[in-house]
Amino acid sequence: MSQVKVGLVQMSCTMDKAANLNKAVEGIRSAANDGAQIICLQELFMSLYFCDVEDYDNFKLAEKIPGTTTDVLSELAESLNVVIIASLFEKRAEGLYHNTTAVIDADGSYLGKYRKMHIPDDPAFYEKFYFTPGDLGYKVFETQFAKVGVLICWDQWYPEAARITALMGAEILFYPTAIGWATSQDENTNIDQYDSWQIIQRSHAVANGIPVVSVNRVGLEQNGAMKFWGGSFVSNGQGKLLYQASHDKEETKVLEIDLAATNGYRIHWPFLRDRRIDSYLPITKRFIDES
Repeated sequence: MSQVKVGLVQMSCTMDKAANLNKAVEGIRSAANDGAQIICLQELFMSLYFCDVEDYDNFKLAEKIPGTTTDVLSELAESLNVVIIASLFEKRAEGLYHNTTAVIDADGSYLGKYRKMHIPDDPAFYEKFYFTPGDLGYKVFETQFAKVGVLICWDQWYPEAARITALMGAEILFYPTAIGWATSQDENTNIDQYDSWQIIQRSHAVANGIPVVSVNRVGLEQNGAMKFWGGSFVSNGQGKLLYQASHDKEETKVLEIDLAATNGYRIHWPFLRDRRIDSYLPITKRFIDES
């Protein structure tokens, strides 16, 4: 299938998991009504972004995957004939947790999961307290409408993750995300941070010749100390911005992507052809500090 319609659901969240799920379901229904075939939700859409603090009680938010939430989404996917990409807090075993995205095909079947590989630890983003780094490697899921690669938030800063996922055959890169501004920051810093975030992801589109879809949350959280900056966007395989959401509103958007354009991008900008894979072994080092 050459033309694929992707749906983005940018939303705010509360402490009420049921209300968050209902809002996500309504967003999915809205996108499906507008013709979406593959719909992506933001990172950890079932709750507030709880990683702003190190609190053992927050582990109670985790769930099995597949499990209760994926059961709801599987039924929904089948009824609407859409693919759903859903980011969840996974309880793998007692004391073992992951930041995980489940992929559900348009017939309701659970295709599998991707576990976030890169785990940040910054002020108000204390994810290392909660999440074990992913051990499934990078993943591509062959859905009814496209081969989708899924990476999560902090993964989006690493060109290696995007490259490997593209080399595995991904036709679109999806990034469920939760990132924002400290409300104490000045506007110039806010602009610089958002621009860097978008530019690095659009560069993955350019380097690999495939579209990028990034879906972020929106709204004030952490007692007003953090404003999630929304700004969800879609880029084509040349890095051209096709859509950008607002920074302060809940939005559902459907956009058509031409997967056949990838061949043209890669023919005219043959980065994959010219890769010197024989020279890349040093990339596996933490830092090259030998004389």
